[in-house]
Amino acid sequence: MSVSKAELSDLEWEVFQGLEPSLQPKLLDALQQSSSRVASLEEKLRLAELENHYLRELLRRQRLAKYGPGSEKLSDAQLALLELEPGVQPAEVEAESLRPPLELNPRQPRKATAHPGRQTLPAHLPRVERIIPCSPEQCRCAQCGGSTDLIGYEISELLDCEPAKPFVLVTKREKRACKACEEQGVQTALLPARIIPKGLVSDRVIIDTVINKYCNFLPLYRQSVILQRETGLEIARATLCGWVMTVGELLRPICGAMRLELLRSDYLQADETPVDVQSERTRGKNHQAYLWEYGQPGATVVFDFRLDRSATGPEQFLAGFAGLLQTDGYAGYGPVGAPGLVHAGCWAHARRYFYEAVQLNGQDVVAIGIVVEINKLFEIEAELKALGLDAPQRLAVRQERSAPIVDGLKTRIEEATQAALPRSALGKACKYALTRWTALSCFLIYGQLELSTNLAENAIRPIALGRKNW
Repeated sequence: MSVSKAELSDLEWEVFQGLEPSLQPKLLDALQQSSSRVASLEEKLRLAELENHYLRELLRRQRLAKYGPGSEKLSDAQLALLELEPGVQPAEVEAESLRPPLELNPRQPRKATAHPGRQTLPAHLPRVERIIPCSPEQCRCAQCGGSTDLIGYEISELLDCEPAKPFVLVTKREKRACKACEEQGVQTALLPARIIPKGLVSDRVIIDTVINKYCNFLPLYRQSVILQRETGLEIARATLCGWVMTVGELLRPICGAMRLELLRSDYLQADETPVDVQSERTRGKNHQAYLWEYGQPGATVVFDFRLDRSATGPEQFLAGFAGLLQTDGYAGYGPVGAPGLVHAGCWAHARRYFYEAVQLNGQDVVAIGIVVEINKLFEIEAELKALGLDAPQRLAVRQERSAPIVDGLKTRIEEATQAALPRSALGKACKYALTRWTALSCFLIYGQLELSTNLAENAIRPIALGRKNW
């Protein structure tokens, strides 16, 4: 067995030269086994460190979920870590630290404006005057003692209201008959149409119940208690639930017309949120159903209730739609719509995953750098919105300024994938972004496309508020 000096250390070569030729192969075998064992131990140590890092991430994720802040901003200390990253200039780091941090839902920065002063009360509200007379002392002149004259009024306006006044509406229908023609019988005035034809309450009470539930997030059981306290009338929750269901059935045609209006547009955003309901599927406990939100940004929004999160819901609702559909990464939106449908992604969701990696490891320069680059995309969009540009103008600016940032982001994320543990927060964030990259890049092709589905999430926010009460 031949071996060169370059393959061994100085000490090993010295020992090798001093051995008898018959013992040299045994030494080489021992050295080879030792090297293999060291390599195996080093690999095990590397995997153990990655596993330890992953477990620490899980622990920190649980602590953040329970005690952590809700804000998703990068601190100046985290931005300063970019100074250690190769290829980042100090001037760029300084510029990033001076820029106001963007939240997960970036909005147009508020401009400092002067206080508008006292707000004027709406002109359409009725005015009820209240005159406050001067005191007897004020009606006499302090100098001559004569009576003072009324020269005008000092007027101020306050918004006021009267408490609800329950009352019983007594309806009297005329009954008429001809005394000369008794065979014609009695004619009674027809009742106007009502939501509940033979119900105990008026349409106004039913409509207030629905508004209180879905606009004021007041559960039906609380409304039942309020009715009993204010009127002395005990109405079961099941009865109130029946009112809501009846109103829902009456609104179905309107909802269907709104759906057709949505499908005629060329761009929709969609999202879904869970809501617990009582169902025969899960007797004795709540069943997790879903409200699917479909809307045009800044325009019509329709909610579609489904008992599950399967793709059947969006398949049925979006049947025939062939425009732009912007969603998160949920696979249920994949097989929907007509053949010409284009799936667009949401950069706010992509950013959220990388920010979670920053939360779990505040020293992760790679994740911080990616979040900073995504923030630049949102800053550009805020500028475009402030300028009020139309779709073609937005697209031109995006091609010039946003496209290079997107290309650089893809390179960063691909490099991060090679070093990150697949199960880690950074690994999952990279996988999400690269899997959805074509959809995320759609805003560089379609000028009318928003950078995120934040408008859809804003439409869902009332459901999240109501869910806590319901």
